[in-house]
Amino acid sequence: MKKDIILCGVGGDGIVSVAKIISDAALNIGLNVKQSEIHGMSQRGGSVFSHLRISSKPIHADVIPQGKADIILSSEPMEALRYLPFLASDGIVITNSEPFINIKHYPDPSVIQSEIAKLPRCVSINANQIAKSINARGNMVLLGAAAQHLEIEFNELEKAIHNIFVRKGQEVVDTNIAAIRAGRDNA
Repeated sequence: MKKDIILCGVGGDGIVSVAKIISDAALNIGLNVKQSEIHGMSQRGGSVFSHLRISSKPIHADVIPQGKADIILSSEPMEALRYLPFLASDGIVITNSEPFINIKHYPDPSVIQSEIAKLPRCVSINANQIAKSINARGNMVLLGAAAQHLEIEFNELEKAIHNIFVRKGQEVVDTNIAAIRAGRDNA
C-alpha cells in the first residue's frame, strides 16, 4: 500500500488537522508515515499545504515529486488548481467547490469551476455548505469525501478523530465524526 497525498488550502481551513487525522489513522494500523507541511501563512489566510506520504514499506523522503500525488485534497478550488502539477496521471482531486476570496484580483470563480470540471478524476463538493448544515467545519467534510480513496478503513479515521479531539469533549468528537460521514455520503 502506498498513498501520496497533497493537502492544500487557505490558512485556518484545518488542512493541518486533516493531515494529522490521516497520519494518526495510518500509524495506528501499522503503516509508515512521512509528512512535510507549510503553515506559516495560516494567520494571514495565505496558502497552506502539506505533503503526506503513507506506505506499508519504508518511506525515504517526505516531499512528493511532481506528477506523483495520488490525491490532492483541497479546501479551496484555486488552491487545488495550484497543485495540479503534483497530481499523477491516474490521481484524483477532492476539493471544496466554494472559493475563499481573500485577494483583490481573485479569478472569476466560474472559470475556476470550469477548470476543475475538466479534470478526469475529481470530486468537487460544497463542503462549507454541508458543514454548516451540521454545525461542523468543511475540512472534516472533505476528509470524509476523500476516505474511500485513502485505503484506510473508515472506522480508523473515526478512531483517530476520537483520539485527537476527545480532550475537547465528546460533542466535538461527535460533530467531527458526523462531518466526515456527511462528506463520505455526499461524495
